[in-house]
Formats: sequence, structure tokens, C-alpha cells
Amino acid sequence: MVRRLARLLLAAVFIHSGVDTLRHPEKRVATATPWLDSTILKVKDKLPEQVPTDPDTLVKLDAGVKLVAGLGLAFGPFPRFWALVLAGDLVPTTLAGHAFWQHDDPANRAAHRTHFLKNLGLIGGLITAAFEKS
Repeated sequence: MVRRLARLLLAAVFIHSGVDTLRHPEKRVATATPWLDSTILKVKDKLPEQVPTDPDTLVKLDAGVKLVAGLGLAFGPFPRFWALVLAGDLVPTTLAGHAFWQHDDPANRAAHRTHFLKNLGLIGGLITAAFEKS
């Protein structure tokens, strides 16, 4: 019962983020675009045509992953799998959204550092959930 509650609490942030991003993607698209441009553009010509590369679509896909995997972690039959999906998904999100080392303003840098470290903590919690003993 405690593990089920813990997974639900851990999943809540991803479910909320997924829904919020799907409803209002604009800010996250603006945040993700510079990082995506610097990474995706390097390999864009090597990707199949069917692979989306525009920031709007990628942000919405990321939101869908967070929503589905969050629901899977909270309620699904394979919570360890969903925890690993979320941990992997959180890495580029953290690098794109909270690269604190790129901010000159001390307050802005501190805020992004806090979010960066919070995301590292979430990744740690997800790894723990993925490898917990039943």
C-alpha cells in the first residue's frame, strides 16, 4: 500500500505537467526551441522523414509521454517500466529547461539550479521505483 501511494505521489508531477503542456505548450516550446535547434539540427538530415523535428510537435510528444507514463506509474500494471520511461524522458527536459550554467543573472541561475537539482531528485526517485524489490 505504501509503494502504491508513493508511486501515485511521484507520478502526480508528470501527469500534471503532461496535461498542462498539452493545454498550453507555448512557453515550453519557447524554452525547448534553442536546445532542440542545437541538437536536432545536427542530425535532422539523417532522420527519416516521418520523425518529427519541429519544437511544437516534440514538446507535445514529450507531454504525451509524461502523461501516459505518469498514469502508467500511478495505476498501470508495469510501474517499473513506466518509472524508467519517465527517468529517461526527464533527462532532455532537464537539460533543455534548466541549464542553470547558461544564465548570467544570479537569481535566475539559482532558480534554474533549484529546478535542475529537483529534477535530479525526481530521476533518483524514479530509478528507486524502477529497481525496488517487491
